[in-house]
Formats: sequence, structure tokens, C-alpha cells
Amino acid sequence: IPCFNLQKSFFTISVSLSLPVTNVELQRLKDAFRRTSGLSCYMSQQCFLREVLGDVVPPRIAEVIYSSFGGTSKGLHFNNLIVGLVLLTRGRDEEKAKYIFSLFASDLGNHATREDMESMLQTVDGEIPLSLRKCFSEGEKVNYEKFKSWLLQNKDAFTFSRWLLSSGVCVTLTDDSDTPTFYQTLAGVTHLEESDIIDLEKRYWLLKAQSRTGRFDLETFVALVSPTIHTSLSEGLFHAFDENRDNHIDFKEISCGLSACCRGPLAERQKFCFKVFDVDHDGLLSREEITEMVGALLEVWKDNRTDLLPVSTIWPDWTYDGHTQGYLTLEDYQIWSVKSAFANEFLNLLFQVCHIVLGLRPASPEEEGQIIRGWLERASRHGLQPGDYWFLIAVPWWQQWRDYVKYDNKHIVVEQPLVFGTVRSGVGAGTQARAEQGPEGESMASSHSSTEEKFADNISSASEASETTSGLLPRGSTATDICFARQHDDTDNQCFLGADENMVVLRPGAIDNQSLVTSEPLKAPTLTMEGGLLRRSPSLILGRDFEVVPEPVWRALYHWYGANLSLPRPVIRNTKTDCAELELLPRHLLFLRQQQPPARTPQNNVWVNMGNVPSPSAPLKRVLVYTGCFSRVGTIKDIHEYLSQRLRIKEEDMRLWLYNNENYLTLLDDEDHSLEGLKIPDEQYMVIEVRNKDMSWPEEMSFIANSNRMNRHNVPTEKGATGLSNLGNTCFMNSSIQCVSNTKPLTDYFTSGNHLYELNRTNPIGMRGHMAKCYGDLVQELWSGTQKNLAPLKLRWTIAKYAPRFNGFQQQDSQELLAFLLDGLHEDLNRVHEKPYVELKDSDGRPDWEVASEAWENHLRRNRSIVVDLFHGQLRSQVKCKTCGHVSARFDPFNFLSLPLPMDNSMHLEIIVIKLDGSCPVRYGLRLNADEKYTGLKRLLSELCCLNPEQILLAEVHASNIKNFPLDNQKVCRAVSGFLCAFEIPVPSAPTSVVSTPTQTDGIPISNSLNLGLIPKGMPSTVVPCGTEGSLADGLPDGPAVLPSDSPFTGYIITIHRKMMRAELYFLSSQKNRPSLFGMPLIVPCTVHTRTRDLYDSVWTQVSRLASPLPPQEASNHAQDCDDSMGYQYPFTLRVVQKDGNSCAWCPWYRFCRGCTVECNDERAAVGNAFMAVDWDPTALHLRYQTSQERIVEEHPSVEQSRRAQAEPISLDSCLQAFTSEEELGEDELYYCSKCKTHRLATKKLDLWRLPPILIVHLKRFQFMNGRWIKSQKIVRFPRETFDPSAFLTPRDADQSQESWRDKLGEELHDTEGGVQKSGGGDTVCNPALTLNNGKGLYRILTGFRYSLCSGRMASTPLSRDICPNCSPQNEGRRQGRGLVFPTGSRYQLSLSKESLDSGRESPMELEASRTRMGSMGEGLSDSTSGEDTARECDNTMSVSELESNGYTEDNMDLEASQGQRDKIYLDPMYNLYAISCHSGILGGGHYVTYAKNPNEKWYCYNDSSCKELRSEEIDADSAYILFYEQQEVDYSLFMPKTDGKKMADTTCMDEDFESDYKKYCVLQ
Repeated sequence: IPCFNLQKSFFTISVSLSLPVTNVELQRLKDAFRRTSGLSCYMSQQCFLREVLGDVVPPRIAEVIYSSFGGTSKGLHFNNLIVGLVLLTRGRDEEKAKYIFSLFASDLGNHATREDMESMLQTVDGEIPLSLRKCFSEGEKVNYEKFKSWLLQNKDAFTFSRWLLSSGVCVTLTDDSDTPTFYQTLAGVTHLEESDIIDLEKRYWLLKAQSRTGRFDLETFVALVSPTIHTSLSEGLFHAFDENRDNHIDFKEISCGLSACCRGPLAERQKFCFKVFDVDHDGLLSREEITEMVGALLEVWKDNRTDLLPVSTIWPDWTYDGHTQGYLTLEDYQIWSVKSAFANEFLNLLFQVCHIVLGLRPASPEEEGQIIRGWLERASRHGLQPGDYWFLIAVPWWQQWRDYVKYDNKHIVVEQPLVFGTVRSGVGAGTQARAEQGPEGESMASSHSSTEEKFADNISSASEASETTSGLLPRGSTATDICFARQHDDTDNQCFLGADENMVVLRPGAIDNQSLVTSEPLKAPTLTMEGGLLRRSPSLILGRDFEVVPEPVWRALYHWYGANLSLPRPVIRNTKTDCAELELLPRHLLFLRQQQPPARTPQNNVWVNMGNVPSPSAPLKRVLVYTGCFSRVGTIKDIHEYLSQRLRIKEEDMRLWLYNNENYLTLLDDEDHSLEGLKIPDEQYMVIEVRNKDMSWPEEMSFIANSNRMNRHNVPTEKGATGLSNLGNTCFMNSSIQCVSNTKPLTDYFTSGNHLYELNRTNPIGMRGHMAKCYGDLVQELWSGTQKNLAPLKLRWTIAKYAPRFNGFQQQDSQELLAFLLDGLHEDLNRVHEKPYVELKDSDGRPDWEVASEAWENHLRRNRSIVVDLFHGQLRSQVKCKTCGHVSARFDPFNFLSLPLPMDNSMHLEIIVIKLDGSCPVRYGLRLNADEKYTGLKRLLSELCCLNPEQILLAEVHASNIKNFPLDNQKVCRAVSGFLCAFEIPVPSAPTSVVSTPTQTDGIPISNSLNLGLIPKGMPSTVVPCGTEGSLADGLPDGPAVLPSDSPFTGYIITIHRKMMRAELYFLSSQKNRPSLFGMPLIVPCTVHTRTRDLYDSVWTQVSRLASPLPPQEASNHAQDCDDSMGYQYPFTLRVVQKDGNSCAWCPWYRFCRGCTVECNDERAAVGNAFMAVDWDPTALHLRYQTSQERIVEEHPSVEQSRRAQAEPISLDSCLQAFTSEEELGEDELYYCSKCKTHRLATKKLDLWRLPPILIVHLKRFQFMNGRWIKSQKIVRFPRETFDPSAFLTPRDADQSQESWRDKLGEELHDTEGGVQKSGGGDTVCNPALTLNNGKGLYRILTGFRYSLCSGRMASTPLSRDICPNCSPQNEGRRQGRGLVFPTGSRYQLSLSKESLDSGRESPMELEASRTRMGSMGEGLSDSTSGEDTARECDNTMSVSELESNGYTEDNMDLEASQGQRDKIYLDPMYNLYAISCHSGILGGGHYVTYAKNPNEKWYCYNDSSCKELRSEEIDADSAYILFYEQQEVDYSLFMPKTDGKKMADTTCMDEDFESDYKKYCVLQ
């Protein structure tokens, strides 16, 4: 784009401008430039487009103007901007013509080529005018004179010429129109000045900010005015302000109310008080209301006066005269209140509250003094109240203020305060009590010295503070926290002249309290609002150095004058004297924080180069970062909560330590103690410890790494109530360990040292006893009762060494860790040192009990340990061929149940329905399928809202405009930046409430127009979006475009609310009043027969509920002499606008029209394809429009029903039902039927066969769905006592005998010696159930062994219903026969509940491959048919530990011993909950916490290193992940091994191996 030559052309034009810029205009432009560009002399291009030209000018044209003004990448200079704006708005036609010529001219500026002009016009207008040929009739170049001659004759040739030369200029440099502002409107209907309203608005927003709901509601109002206003009057006062009865006070209402209560004539003030007592708002005071009024006024009198009130002045006169009306009118009340001091006292109280609390600025200094005086007198009578705040004010400023307000003109009698003792100083009303003659003529003055002496009794002195100094504990939402740092300049001082025109008094500046605080700078920034440390030398004395005022008075003075320093001090109750006192000297605490350590990089295996690990590091370096003052009676919990809120740190992520020295810290975990109780002195150092991102505590990690130099003191605690330190995202491990640790029989086993007699250090798939040894040592420490928390370093080291997937700092799955832990303990404690091969036999029609007993015995031949005895059960898995009905059964062991949670595939959606009749919008709740389309949404919504789907227009509303119209065939998705609404649209076949029934004329396909199909631009077919280019009026020089009479447009018009925002600083007149959208869009019916008056009627029908009716004069708080009538029929004007609502849809952009008016008449509504804007009249918008009504949405019962269904909890029984229910295998899971000899469709079913004494239930919250991992937040309800899962056990036939099987089993066991089978026929096989393995490849890598899974063991992972026996869709090479020997190194793995959470685990792809390999191996197993259902009791074996405990050995087992007890354990279960592992947060993160019941029957919460006792009802059961149940009435001594005569394993070498490595591990962490 050719750049305009500023040096020549602009200078030439500017020196000859006919209308120069005035000084006022130039100053406004300078201020506007400074506001938008700051201190820079250049304005950016983006700012120029937004602030100067606005959003009306098309972007391409705006860029041309910016460049022509001399704008560059650096910006546009202010001087060039002013010259350009004056040229565009005030230049002559010749000057504008020269400017336009410069747009096309060459660099030299002497000619323009045809090619350049056509290129520019094509860029700007998109077309080349035909008249351009005349300009270049003599050649391809043209000079300025010829161009000007052609241009002035063809002013409509292109956009720039039409804008600058045709029909005058539509935008000027100055806009003289004066749209009334909100403040001006309010000032017109009240007795307040505009400055008062502006000042009051600042105070209003501060008060509103204290609301819990964000609205100035009754709760917020009562808290502000109490206890000054009695509770019985607070609600009535609130409703006196709340004129429109919407249960909150907006700014208009508080302005009108304050005007009526304080600034109006006496009649208006009495009328306002009358409204306070008129509870039912009927304009009359009934007998009941009068009785309540008198009672309340008596309370007011007692609070504010001490003299007695004659009874004759209390009741209105008519009550004594036997008046027959029985009520009091407003006129009667006014007559009575004029004569009644009783009513006047209440009026004076309201006057004080309105100024002190609600923020109205006094009208005069004298009035200000009277207000403050009255408040201080009342405060002195009430005395100090614990929990209140009083503020210090330096005496010099206070005395200057007293002189200014003529405070001493009236003598004050100060009554004796309730808590201040005998002080008569008025608590800030002055240090000298003023004398006044009493009733008997006696003087009631008191001396200054005695006042100070008595007042000092209730204030902590400087000498006392050295021992019992206290500090301010700010409250979260009190006015103390409101920004007190603002300072006012002394230039606000004003002079007041007396009658002799001499200056007599000076208005004080900002409150100066600097003389009261020490000049020594703070060592670090303060976190509290104490304002500063009071100086102690020389001592401060009340009355001589400072005065104290209550918090409301300080807030008012601060609002009126400002302050350089606020000094709030709390009122506390002295623990020794039990009296209230004011703390002047806070406990000054110094807070340290650890320096951030350098970021550490996660390592895949920290043991790769263990020799180069650095030595233990130095202790953490702590630096002073904050100070703070807290009350000596404040507790550690109070300080902790305040610091957490102030520093924006979660409470659970922060701890406080008492710092004694570098190596001696005390954790302040008992939060109920106060600073005074802990004897914490002034200037005490404390450490703020913030949890690391990996959930570890830096102080703990530092202590562990330097434990040889830092002393840790033993703290006696309840046995088992010991936390575990987080070593870096190890909460998953801590949670599992605490659950297992609270398994009493297992813990008894380890604490008694039995594990040392059964260590199996030769097991090739074990961990050489390391796991059992480390866990045993940890359990013994946990249950020693000597530590509040421990660091499980040795166990963490062992787990990381043998399972690298748990290494690093990533969050892991506690269920996977639990499975690994139990599996490792089992292998390290396995009593079978040489595992025999076992033979897997076909069922061959044998009964289930026989096949189950055989499988269980095969399992025990290879796996015998305390873990098997306590945790292992048995499942039956059945697969049934759907073709021939053949049933194959298999029995597998498990050590915990992994139960599926029904994943909720539905979504909860809330949608607002807006109808044409103007009724309140209604919110509906829907539950839709995740893949539901908008067509289905309309269908469901129509059933609830009684609208046909064809009448529903779905739209996404954002920023008070319609952003998008979803397509019917699109999938439903949640709105990202807006919310979904459903608008009722008219149906031509049915009449609406506004527009008469349209008829189909001229062959217009009306039914097709209502099909709500969407055109490519995303708008309904009945509405065409208005673009800048291609509009009806584009290219037309004058007036709006008129649609032809046969326009096919029919249906509705989208209408938006709009108001004009006035700006005092602007560049062009078009930017002085800018449109702003608000409220909810509307749908207005419009057909070919609709009149413009119908449009107004339709809009008014829908918005009339938003405009409050004009209240009767007696009920309004408006000034009586104001004219607040609207004076017109509709409080708005309709204008046609484009989709964005900023510009006119009919006029071209260079008219700078904000929208052409739609006149209200009987003409046809030829709106065309435009949107409409509802432009509210400013006065109506300010006084009548109710924003609160706009936000009100009725809630349909379906919302609550949908929310409840979304969060409906499920029961544990339902999860078990889902686990044991039959399900069909899909086409990709075909089952090989041994009877059909081919793959078949089949069903599979899991059943519980044998339950263990300790039942672990894993709730599968993490599932892989739709290609991604998700976590179910479903709440599961589970029993805590008497949980009975027997209903899910496979039924047994009690009549069947097992004697023969027991005899046979006894013979086989007797033939087994030392775990090795002496004899046996058939192939040597391994039951697949015995070879289940969770990640055994890790063991092969670490131990160097390659072993056959035939010598494997029972799976440590849960048995999931995702796996069926003998099924695989891919393996064709099957082996038929009695058994199968698995190849070396093969893996048979059950599907995990959650295979992967982080990169440290197996990916879902690997797990699927593992699942496929498992299925392929399973197919080779021969089918086991059950024949008839003749199952009997299946428990025919006993564990070795149980046999040994009864005096038996492996060579002479008696299978009948305690068989009844074992059968009861396995077949007749009843469980009690004793531990829960909970996961909160999101997938791949979150946090694990354990709740467990100690043997002392108390529940504890184990949150890493924290362990706290809690009540059972405080348990967060909603986030339960793993449940631990213990069977009732079980003698667990049966499971303890006999150690008599056995030798304890020597673990000395194991301890030496641990000693060096685990410390290095901590240093790495």
C-alpha cells in the first residue's frame, strides 16, 4: 500500500485547515492518547484500530488509514494522529481530495497510475468503478489536478470518496450530545449530588465484596449493621432498602434509600422509618406490627440512652383513646414520630449507620462530628467485646480533626463502660472527660490522669508485652482486610472561611500514624495487617500519644480521609483475669522457608551407577522470608489456616515447625495449643514447610539424608499409629503398606519374629528374603509405639531394586504395588523350597468339588505361606459353548477380588428454555448417551417443556449474544465458552401469544423454513447472517435498503439487549457512546404480515418481567419533588443491527450508524435478514431494569433428578453381581470348543468358590475406554460390619460325601516328601492357575534366571472377569490331551484392573499383547466338563502352617484336623471392614490416603507421615479404591507356625547390604 508522504502533504493540509482544534479538544485528545498508549509518544496499530476507528470500520480500510496517517511497525505518532483526525473530520473537499489522491500516488506524490488505483480499489472495495475510465481517458497516469476534477464530479465512485465527500461527514472530532450517565440519572431522583453517588459506589462494592454469595443480600446486610441495629429491626431495614423485593440491595436501591433516610426532608425520613416497621408492606401498621415496633424501639433507647423515657410518650395516642381503626397509617405515624423522642432516637441511629457503615459522606463537618460522637458514646457504654477490632489514631491528627468538626462544642457525658472498668474517656471521644451539670447540679468531670490509669487496666502494656505480647490474627472476611494501604495526599486539605472571611480551620489530610510505630525497618515483609510494630521506647500512653476507635469508625474515617498506616488491634479475653482487653503489642513471629533445591531429573534406574552416588548433603538452608503478628491466644490451627489462605497454599500441603536451631526443629502438629500455652516468645522463628511437587516433605527428606547428624527424639504414640514419610510420590506405597500393616494376624506374625524362621532365600523367583526382612523390620518399627512417623527407605529400596517400574518419582497404582508386595512376601516366606511339577487333569465329567479340590491341592503343593493362608481364595470360571452347550470349568486361586465398576456412558446436561410468552426461563436437566445427537436432545427436551421439537431452536449463548447454532446431526458436546439455550420459535401452523397465525402465501414453503436446518455459516435457514461485505445497503449512498414487498423472509428475528457506554475520553464522535451487549438474547416472531408495532409488543412481552413497575409514591425511596415517570409507552427502541450488535445492518459502515430505528407504527416489519437490538432508554435502564430478574432461572425437577442420577452411588453387592454375571464373548473372543472341534461363540461366568480369611476387594476405578484411560468417580456404598458375600458363592450339595476324595488326597500327600513328588503317572504339567504371574520377566532380568513357568506360583494379581479359560481368537495350533507343559520363559498373566497409569508401567499395548499370549496358552488346555451339578464341599486340604500348629509334619498329615473350622472360614463367611485405601484426584496423579482400624478399635487416617485419630463417620468412603475385610470369629492362631526347635535365619549379611545403599537412595530422592 503506498504510504502517504507526511512531510509534504500533511504539512500542506494542516497549515490551511479551516477549522482548527480548540484547546479543550486538544487536551481531551492528549488525555485519551495517554490513557491508551501510556507514556509512549506512539500508538500501536491494534490500539489505533480499536480505540480510534472502532469496530465499525472494516479491518482492510482501517489498515489503509493507519498507514496513510504515517503509522509504522513502531506505531503512530501523536502529532500525525491529530493532523489525520482533523483532516478527516474538518478538512475541506479539496484537502480531502488531496488526501485521497495520496493513497494512490507514487512515492514522489506527483502522479497516480491506473494499475495502482485499480489494485487499491480492488483491495478496499472489491470492485473497480466504471467511471474510473474517464479519469484515465488520456493515459495510464493522472496528476492531482485531473484526479481532483474527476473525483469532485464522481463523489460516489468508491468507499473513501463516499465517506469523505458525499452527503457530509457522519463522524466528527467532538460529540456535543450528552447522554445522561447513571450517576446523573440517580442524582435526578434523589437528594444526592453526583459526586456523592460516585463516592458511594466505591463503598458499595467494598461492602458487597464481603458477601458470601456475591450479592448484597440479607445475610450480608445483617452482619454489617449488627449489633448496632437490633436483630428485630435489621430485616425490616433491609426490606426498606430493597424496593423491588428481589432479596438483595443493588446500588440504585442503596442510593435512593440513603437519600430518603439521611438527605431528604423530615417527612421522607419518617416515611423510610415507617417502611422499616411495615413488615407486610401493606402501607399500614397493624396492632402486631406496632407492638413489635415499640419493643424494638425500646431496645434502641436502652442501647443509646441512659435516661428514662416517660411511658406516655411510648405508645401512639390512639391506643389510649380506644381508636376503632386498629391500625396506623403513614400520616398517623408521621404525626406521632414528630412529637416522640422515642422515634427520633431510632431516626438518629439510622443516620449514624448510613454514614458510618454504609459509607455516605456527611454533608458538613459539624454533621460528621455529631455522627462520630454518637457512635463513640454508644461504643463506650458497651465496652470491649472479644473478637472486635479497635484502631489506633495518633493524637496530633485526632486533635486536628476534632477542631475541624467542632467536636468540643457539645459537652459529653460518658457513661461507665462495661469492660473498660471505670474509664470515662469515651474510648476515643477525647482524653479529657467533659463536665456537664447533672440533674442535681453536680459536676460529673473526671481527671485526665485517672482516666489513663483506669483505661490502662484493659490494654496490654509495653512492659507486660515483654512476657505476654500478643498480635493481631486477621479474620478472613472482616473489613480489616480491606485495602488499608491507600494513601491520600495532603493536597486534599480545604480551607473554611468564617464570617470575617478569614481562614479559621483547615481540613485534616490523611490520617498519619507514623509517629506511633518504630522506625526500625522490618526484617522481612509482613503477612498480617497489624500495620507496624508499635514503638516501645518511649512508651506509648493512651490519650497522650494515641486514641482508639472501633472498627466501623475507622473504616468511615479512612473512607473519608485516607491513611498512611492502619493499626488494628484485636480485643481478646485475658486467660488469667477472664476480662476483655485490647492487645497493643502483637506476638511478632519470624517465618523461615527452605531454599528451593535444584530441579532433579527422574532416572529410570537409580541403581545403575550406585558407586558414584554423592554423600549425604548438608541440611536444608532456610532463609527469612516473612514476618507476622498473631494473638497470644491464637492457636496453631488459626495461624496455619491464615498462612495457608494468605500464601495460597493448601492446608494439607503446609506444616509449621518451631525453629530452635539448625539441627533442632519441633513439628507443631498439635494445632489446639495457643502461642501463650506453648510459651512461644516474641521474635520466635518458625519454619513454613511446603510439600514438594512429588508429595514429599523437604524437612523430612533432609532429616533422613542427614540422620547421623540430626537428632530425632522419640515421641511415644499409640502402637500402629505411625505415619510413613513420602519419599517422592510414594503415597501409593504408603497407603498399601498401612493397609497390610493393619492386618492383625499378618502383623502378629511379623512382630513375633516368625518370619525369621521361614525365610526362603533360595527361591529363584523370590527376592532372597529381602522383601520379607525389610517389611518385617518396618512393621516392628510401626508397632513399637515410639515414633510418629517413619521413612520406609529399606522397603522402598528393595521394591525399586526388584521392580524398577516402581522406581522414580512418578505416581503409581497402589493396587499394583499391593499385588507385588503380597507376592514378594509369599515367595520370600514360601515353605515349599523345591516346587514340584504338578499334573493338570481334565474334569472328565467329575463334579465341581472334586476338580476344585484337586486344583486347590495342586496350588498348595507349590505355594504354602502365611500369605496363602490369609489372603488366597478360589474362583470358578465357566465357559459355555452357545452351539452345543458344552461347559468347560476351571478353578483358579486369587488373592484379591477385582470388581468392575459400571462406567457411566451417559452425560448430564442442563439447558435453559426461553419461551415467547415472557415467562421466567426454566432450566431442565437431561441425561444423554455419550454419542447422542442434538436431534435426540430436542426430542427429550420437548417431552419436558411441552414444546414440539420443531419449535425448539438450540443456540450456544456467549457474551449476551448467540455464538453458534448446533447442527441436528452433530454429537452433543458441552459448550466450551458459553452455555446451551433452547429458544421457542413460532410455528406457522399454530398461533403464538404475540403474532396472529400467519398463512402460507405466494407459494412460500413455510414448513421448509422451519426445518431448522443450518446453512454453511452456522445460522438457521430462516436467518441469514449479515456480513460487512455484501449487505443490502453496501454501495448505496443514502438511506437504508427497503426489502421488496414479496420478500420470502418469514419466521423470527434474533434480538439482543444493548446499552450505550459513555466515554469521557475519545478520539472520534463515533467512539464516545459505544454499544455494550447484556442480558439474554430474544427470539421475536416475524412473518410477512407482522407490523413494526407487533415487534415492539413481542419484545415487551418477553422483557416486561425485567422492568420493575413504577412503585407508588408512598412506597418509593425517590425524592418527592422529582419526576421519575418514563413518559413513553416502551422503555426501549428497536434498531436493526448486524450479528455482532455493534453497527447498523442497513447503512454502510462510513455512516458510523449504530442501527437504524424501527419505528413503532402499523407499517410492515421489513427488517430483512438483520438482527435487532433492544436499545434501552438510559433512564429506564438505570431506574427500571432489574438485573437480578435477568439472572433468575426456575429449576425444573428434572435438574435435581438428573444430578442425583449422575451421582447415584452403587452398592458393593451390585459390583459383585456384575463380577459374577454371565456375559457373552464377542467375535474377537471366540472360544475353542473341544466338543465341536472349532471356534464358537460362547458365554463366560465367574463364581466365588472359596473365600479367604482376609478378603481384599479392589474397585476397578481405572479403565481403558475409547482409546484412553479414564477414572470412574462413581461412589460405591459398602458395608463396614457383617459383610456377607455368601450369596455369590457357588452352591454346594451337602449330601455328597468327600471321604473317598480325602482318603485319596491323603495318600498322595503322604507320597510327597520335601515338596518333591516321589511317584506319579502321566505327563508332568502345570496348572495355568499356578503359573499366573505379574511381570515375572522383571525377576528373570534381575536374578539372571531363565525358568519354566511350570515351576511358577499363584498370581499376585487379581483375577479379572476379562479373562476366560480356554479361549483365544488367534491360536490355531492346539494340543489336545490331559495337560500342557508351558515353554520356558512364557508368560501367563491375568488382566489387571488398571494396567497402566504412568510411563513407568506397562503400556496398554503391551498389556494387550500379554493378554493375547495368555489366551493362546490357555487354549491348549483340555476342557473340563462338569457333567451334572453334583458339587460338594470342596475344602479337603489344610495349609502346612495350620498342620504344623497342631503338631503335624509334612510326612504324617491328618486331613481331618480342624476341618470344620477351615470349612467355616472358606464357606460360611461374615466379614468386618478394617482398612480402606482411598484415591482422590485425577488419573495419573491425585493422592492416596488410608483409613484403618487399630486393634484398639479406633479408626486412624494415614496421610503419608501424618496419622490422626478420627471417628468412623469422618472417613471419606466416597473415594474408596481398595477394601480390606477380616472374617469374623476366626482363630488366627491356627495360622501361626510352630517355631519350637527351629533355627532363626541369620540376617546379619542382609543388614550390612542395606546399610549403605538405602542412604544413598534417600540422597538421590
